[in-house]
Amino acid sequence: MRTMSRYTLAAAAFGVLIAPMSGCATSDEPAILPVQTDLRPEDANPSIRTPLTADPTLVNPHPIPFTSWNRLGENKIGVNFETGNPECFAVDATVTETPETVTVALRSGTRADSVNKMCTMNMVLGTLEITLDSPLGDREVFDAA
Repeated sequence: MRTMSRYTLAAAAFGVLIAPMSGCATSDEPAILPVQTDLRPEDANPSIRTPLTADPTLVNPHPIPFTSWNRLGENKIGVNFETGNPECFAVDATVTETPETVTVALRSGTRADSVNKMCTMNMVLGTLEITLDSPLGDREVFDAA
């Protein structure tokens, strides 16, 4: 029992030390932050990303962040993210455009045809192509998650 309380104390101390570094938002911080366009090593090789199609019928959707984005054309971008096995999980996006910004709200959930189906817990590097209403130009891209 004495050993258990030492581990509990150590875990609590670690939590107190790490909490200020967690990047929790305060009321002074904006809710929507810009997404960096810097490409991570896996983004430099798009062949390792799984292209996914938006599926508005997903079940139990929840917001997910995207890690980066790429300009695919004058009015197309690709958002890159991590998701579950595409045989069971789907993504969808809502895009809000202004003259200065493009904000993408990416959601993930269970595919409608996979409800009550046994699924594997595989992580997939995915990309979703999004067609904009007007050319991207020099507008900033934001993640709403």
